[in-house]
Formats: sequence, C-alpha cells, structure tokens
Amino acid sequence: MSNLDLTGCKKRKRGDKVFKFKNFGENGYPAEFVGSSFRENVKALVEFGHLESNLCWGMLCWSFQLEVHRHPPLHVLLFVVEEPIDASVNRHCKQCHFVGWGKHMVCNKKYHFLLVSKESIVVEACTKSKCNFHYNIINGTDSGNGMSSINDLVDSQGNVMHGVFHSNGFGHLLCVNGVEKGSDLPGFLILEFWDRLCTALRARKVSLNDISQKRGMELRLIHGIAYKEPWFGRWGYKFGRGTFCVTHQMYNKAIEALQSLPLCLLIHHLGPSNHEIPLIFSRYQTLSEQSLVTLGDLFHFMLELKSHLPKENSLGLSNNNQGILLETTCRWSPKRVEMATKVIVEALKRVKSRWISRQEVRDAARAYVGDTGLLDFVLKSLGNHIVGNYLVRRSLNPVTKVLEYCLEDISNVLPNYQESLAMSNSKLKANCKVTRFQLMKDMFYLNKYIFKDPKFSTGIFSAIQVAVRIVLDSKYFIKEYFGEIPSKIDLGLEGKVNLYCTILKRKNKEMVMNNPSLPPYECITMRKNATIDELKLEVEKIFKEIYWSLRSFVVEKISNLNAKGNDLAIGLVEVGQKLVFEGKNKDDDDEVEEEEEEVCESGPRKYVVECICGAKDDDGERMICCDICEIWQHTRCVGIPNSDQVPHIFLCTRCEQEIIHFPSLP
Repeated sequence: MSNLDLTGCKKRKRGDKVFKFKNFGENGYPAEFVGSSFRENVKALVEFGHLESNLCWGMLCWSFQLEVHRHPPLHVLLFVVEEPIDASVNRHCKQCHFVGWGKHMVCNKKYHFLLVSKESIVVEACTKSKCNFHYNIINGTDSGNGMSSINDLVDSQGNVMHGVFHSNGFGHLLCVNGVEKGSDLPGFLILEFWDRLCTALRARKVSLNDISQKRGMELRLIHGIAYKEPWFGRWGYKFGRGTFCVTHQMYNKAIEALQSLPLCLLIHHLGPSNHEIPLIFSRYQTLSEQSLVTLGDLFHFMLELKSHLPKENSLGLSNNNQGILLETTCRWSPKRVEMATKVIVEALKRVKSRWISRQEVRDAARAYVGDTGLLDFVLKSLGNHIVGNYLVRRSLNPVTKVLEYCLEDISNVLPNYQESLAMSNSKLKANCKVTRFQLMKDMFYLNKYIFKDPKFSTGIFSAIQVAVRIVLDSKYFIKEYFGEIPSKIDLGLEGKVNLYCTILKRKNKEMVMNNPSLPPYECITMRKNATIDELKLEVEKIFKEIYWSLRSFVVEKISNLNAKGNDLAIGLVEVGQKLVFEGKNKDDDDEVEEEEEEVCESGPRKYVVECICGAKDDDGERMICCDICEIWQHTRCVGIPNSDQVPHIFLCTRCEQEIIHFPSLP
C-alpha cells in the first residue's frame, strides 16, 4: 500500500508498524478501503494488525499500536476482536433492541473495536492477576494461557473507547472515556478517531446511548440548549429514539422551549431569592459584544468562550511577560525580558514547529542577546507560556533526557485573544477577568438552580422541569453513514457492475416475518456478462456469510424480475432497480422450526410491557413487574425513583383497584 515501506522485505510483518493516531482510518492508512461493504473493509483493515496468538473461545484478535504524539510520548492500542455467534454468550443484541433495530436478523459475527492505553491495560491485568496475557499483547509474544483474557478486555470498564459492529454494517458506540474519566485523550479526539473508522469501514448506521457528563452536568442538556443538538451532534449524530415514549417532535419542542427562555424572566423570578444568578448574567453580558436575550444565547456564548480561554490564563491579562517576572526575583528590566523573549520566539519560528534542544535555542539566540544569564532565565521561565499568537511548549525528551522546545501557532484556537488583551479600560478588564475554572463554576451553578432545584418546580418553572426531563429522556442518537443505497447501478472496479440485492425468506410458502421488512440491501459486484444463475449463487453466498438464520439459504427466484437462469443479468435489470430474491432454508422441512423471534436481534418476547407513559416495549430503562398480572412498567412512572425503594411485592394500579372492588367473602 502507498503508506507502507516494503523496501528490502518481501514478506513484511505488518503488525509491527506503529501508526499515527490522528491519521489512522484515512484512505490508504493503513488500508485502501475500496470495498463496497463493511465486511470487505474490515477484512482489509485487520490484515495490517498483529494477530494475537492467545485465542478466546474461538475469537480472533488483532492489535494496532497507535502513536498519539511523540513529545511527551503517548501510545494507545487498538484491538479488533472478531466474535462469532458460536462464541457469544448471548446471540441477541440489547443495543439493537433499545435503539429500534430489534427486527434485524441476527448476524454471524460481531467486531469489537477497543481503544486502550498501554498503561491502563497493564494495571488492569495486574489487578486481575493476568499480567502474562496483557504483557504478551503489548510485546507480541505467546504464553498460551489467554483463554479468558479477550473477554476480560472486551468487558473492561476502563477502555478509552469501545465500539461494536455487526457484520451487516450496523454498529453501536458503547463507551467513550475522555479526560474526565482519567484518559490521556480528550473526548473530541476519540470521537474523531471513531468517525474516521466508521467512514473508512463503510458502516451503515451507528447508534450510541448518550450519558456523557461534565462535572455532573448532562452534556446532552447543556449542548442541546446552546447548539440545538447534543455534544455528539458535532459528528452528525441525531435523535434516534427516546425513552418513556419521547418522540422526535417532543424533543425538538423541548429544546426550543429551553433555548427561547428569556433571561429577564428568570431574573424577575429568581433574582429576589438568588442574587448570584443576576450577577452571572451581567458578567457574561459585559463580555459579549451582542445582547444575550435568551437562555440559549447565554449558554452558547459561555461554551464558545470556554473553547477560546487558555487553561491557566484568563481574559484581561495585559502583559504576557508579567507571569515570567513574577515567578521569581528578576534582576532584569521588563524591557530586556521582553526583548529576549522575542528573540527566542523568532528562533523557534525559523525551525517551523520542530522540536529542538534547549542548547540549540540558546545558541541561536546568542547571536542577538549577549547576556547568557538573561537567556537562561527566560528559557527556564518561558515553558508553556503564551507569547503573542504562539504557545511556547517545553518537554523533556525521554530518550536523550534533555529539554526541548517547540512553537505552536494558536491564532486559530484563540482568535479573539489579542483583542481581549488590548482592552484599554482598566475597570472593564477587572470586571471581565474570567478564568476557565470560573466559567465552569458559573455554568454548574446555573445548571443546579435552574434545571435541578426542586424549589422552582411550580408555576412557570414546572414547564422548565418538563422540558428538561424530555431532553434527558432522549438518549439514543444515530448517525447514518452509508444507510441509503445509490439510486442507480454504478460501475465497480475493472468494468464490473454493482447490483443492490436483498432476500425474502419463506418457509412453507409463507414469509417467516409477520413484519414484511427485508434485510438491508447488499452490494453484489458481478461481471457484466454474469448470468442470473451466477447472480443467485453470489447472493446466497453473501447473505449466508452475514446472517446466522440463513446458513442454509437457497434462492428460488427473483420476485421482482422475470428471468431465466442463463439470461444475462445486466441486460434485464433496469437502472435504479433493486432486486429481491425469494427462497428458503433447505433444511426447514427436516429440522425443528425456529421461533420467529429467535432469528431477530431483539430475541424472544416472553414478557409484556404496558406502562402508563405509553411504552409497549423495553427501552432500556429500569422496570418492575406486577406480581399478579406480570406486566412490566417503568419504576419512575409508578413512583419508585430509587432502586433501594423497590417493594418486595408490587401491584400495578389496575390490579390494586380490582382487589379493592373484589367482593369480600362471608
């Protein structure tokens, strides 16, 4: 491939390569993702991974070493675990059921994508007394005792990221653990990595359960008010399914109601009893160049301001060199310190963002500043300081053990920083001095007293509580990558043609499914001179490879095409036509028939859900079963907010009323 150096090595061991984290998943890095389906692209990807020799109940596992950055060194490991249905503890998928894909047929394989830091995997392995396996994964050796270690890796709660795909291209992002959870990677870098993977592999649709928080604040609420979409909306995730019967329309109305809430109304009702909220409003109105009229305006401005604030500095800092002068007793004047700082920055500009040693920087600056003591003082104090539009970064090289410097352009990250430094009104500067810590503290205060305080759940504020509840009950979001098939027949590689086909499974001349929904269309690549019989065989092969219940499927006819077996397929298929192949499993008449629900991801339905909120299906929320009628309802809907308050015997309202009206015996 274009990004691999195969010079002097006919059979290069691809798994030994260290890949760049920020480029992994781009086309050609590591694989040329030219397949028309997910299953083809994932096979191309794992060819470049290191195949782990420790198998777990028939599972295959490949690992990739990814370099996040070199100074300071940070590497993470990507594991791809292939889970066949024979090795699964439960062949059905709860995530598919909760998000609304429960009618999909069970797939033959799942692919787990796990992002793990080297340090965390070693610590977790030692905690579980299984150091050998995890040490071997990192070092590429075999100890032969890893029969349960891949399961431990998949089930671990400390993974930086865990996503899973079914072999038909539908997937779920199960967890993202950013800096808040102790990871070295921020959440947005993890999502960018995941999004590149999904795009490269040609995933169809991907779901997630958004329970992300920031210092106890639900991000789907905060970002929904600020941007009309959740935090994951930055990567194209949209409302998929609400719990407690929340619909997409209800979600949009709730977001609009919270966004348009006037600040003057909040001040009028909250100001007399809470003096802090008006002060917070005025603080950010002073900083903003535009009027902040609604709650949506305020939260949008606060989040935008947070992204522009340095982590340790604040708006209103008038002299960048003051921090250097205050660090210790300084015998040089501010003018000489400023001159030496500019010389050092200009020397770093000439090396164009490369890391160079302290001695190289010092030697380059000596041509303009003869006072070596001054240079040593500035170099010692300048690390990780902002100078103009640049951040001077300093790090200890782990190999040479010497200090290195690098210049990072932050003009795009802090576009308004210089304007904030140039404010001439000193009184305004003092009022507008806001640190990132102060901003997060203010946002936490607003979240607590506007959205959570029970004292304001009456009158006009009861509507706020209802809207907040609706937004928080909208947890399942979906992104569609390649869900829709092309509207025309397109040419494949080497003059081949891509056809889009699905199947209709029948049993004893009746459809298996009561719901006439078909499996997603699959792209079938055929030669231009392929016959109908060859097309049927290829369809059988592809769908047997994907779905568990089609392992003995035989195509009998094409329901929407009248053709003979030796006819050319291309001459009969119209542009834009989608083909449906009818057939059945050849062993349906010989073996015990499987229940309809067994072949679906939702699994067999052996319980009844009928909640007062209107829910007729399990949506992943906590439920309780009536001990008489055995109907399940949400614990929240029946007035049981906490798990420790669940009664030993529970009766639903209907059964309770029937018992009350039941005539007493004489």
